[in-house]
Amino acid sequence: MKRLLLAAALMALSATSVTAQTVYIVRHAEKADGGSDPVLSAAGLERADALAAALTDAHPDLILVSPMQRTALTAAPTAAHHGVTPVAVPFDEGVQGQVDATVARVRALPPETVVLIVGHSNTVPLIARGLGYAEAADMPDCEFSRLTRLTLNGGSVMATVMPYGRRDDCPA
Repeated sequence: MKRLLLAAALMALSATSVTAQTVYIVRHAEKADGGSDPVLSAAGLERADALAAALTDAHPDLILVSPMQRTALTAAPTAAHHGVTPVAVPFDEGVQGQVDATVARVRALPPETVVLIVGHSNTVPLIARGLGYAEAADMPDCEFSRLTRLTLNGGSVMATVMPYGRRDDCPA
């Protein structure tokens, strides 16, 4: 009887996790300069590779980036590894419009979809909050190593926040 209950519990648990969306959200990696649309620095290229390594087993079905090349360059190694072409979500309606469009795209996807979103310090927390992670902390300009994983299952959201790549130079 205990085995039967254990088997039923495991089946229910696995069925639940199969139908959940998984969304990874990161800020673009370190940029080379302060220009309007800079490329990544050497440290940024290293971080982009670290992101690909961190997401080796994630198998994203969709990668969303902003129209800025630093987000596409950050996503590039992960996209190449998984054979996914990143999709740019424009800033046509400003920052909040881009955030809303990104959230809407994710919400329109099937439950079992895995998504990587590469944004900016001002959009990453807003996107996470828009997807239901109300506790998403703001990002200082010096933070690049935060990887947020959201598991969206119906109306519930489970969040895991972890570092990836080398440590940031942000004060603690």
